[in-house]
Amino acid sequence: VQLQASGGGLVQPGDSLRLSCAVSGGTFSSNFMAWFRQAPGKEREFVAGIWWGIGSTSYADSVKGRFTISRDYTKSTLYLQMSSLTPEDTDVYYCAASTAAYSIWPWQYDYWGQGTQVTVSS
Repeated sequence: VQLQASGGGLVQPGDSLRLSCAVSGGTFSSNFMAWFRQAPGKEREFVAGIWWGIGSTSYADSVKGRFTISRDYTKSTLYLQMSSLTPEDTDVYYCAASTAAYSIWPWQYDYWGQGTQVTVSS
């Protein structure tokens, strides 16, 4: 299974951006997918997650109300709609898939995308 993240870029504070993560390469049996982000020298942190089958979601407090995670089941694609972006949201964003269950811990994920840079700056 391969995950391909895209959609990052340079935006201004207050702008919106949508990230995508395309899943390919075989039978997709993951139960839970998530977005993480990581700044240089920092731990990778959970941003948002979604139960692939039923669509239930979970968010980190820092993004709740601003970010929305969703998936297109028919296209095997995960999305992260980000709004009201601030410079503190500047990070490399990664999509990840778990064949087990919901988790905020990166080491419990089985598959990872390559990361897409989001930079919020005026």
